[in-house]
Amino acid sequence: MAENPEIKWYVVHTYSGYENKVKVNLEKAVENNGMQDLITEVKIPVEEAVEIKNNKRKVVQRKLLPGYVLVKMLMTNETWYVVRNTRGVTGFVGAGNKATPLSETDFASLFEPRTQTRVDIQPGDTVRILSGLFENFSGRVVSINEQTQTVNVMVLMFKQETPVELGFDEVVREE
Repeated sequence: MAENPEIKWYVVHTYSGYENKVKVNLEKAVENNGMQDLITEVKIPVEEAVEIKNNKRKVVQRKLLPGYVLVKMLMTNETWYVVRNTRGVTGFVGAGNKATPLSETDFASLFEPRTQTRVDIQPGDTVRILSGLFENFSGRVVSINEQTQTVNVMVLMFKQETPVELGFDEVVREE
């Protein structure tokens, strides 16, 4: 069965921290009202992130759009009313009272696979290098680049400080 081309993704604003409750409540409302063909999907965009804290790696799920839920639906008065009156929903994203659907490219970009690493290292901290040419050397963190997931470290070599760029996973903070 081909999907109705009028069914589009809409962004719904929720109370912060209520995204999961809104998803569950909306899915129940759709089922109770027999609207499965009008409201077909509810999603909360998340990304996997690696956090390195106290030298321990932990994979966590983080919401990409805190306070928002994506709803794939055919916009009618009935579907608008069901979504709008779901507990925790504050409204649709759009101009005035008119909900604006997400473009296919915007929707696709939200679900591109990506993994981010966050570290609890600050400039000035001393780190030990885990691999590569400078394995087991210690150095002082000069700067951190979250976008490229790298740390710039000054390593003492032959009585002279040498700058080295390393990945987040190549260093651990020394206590």
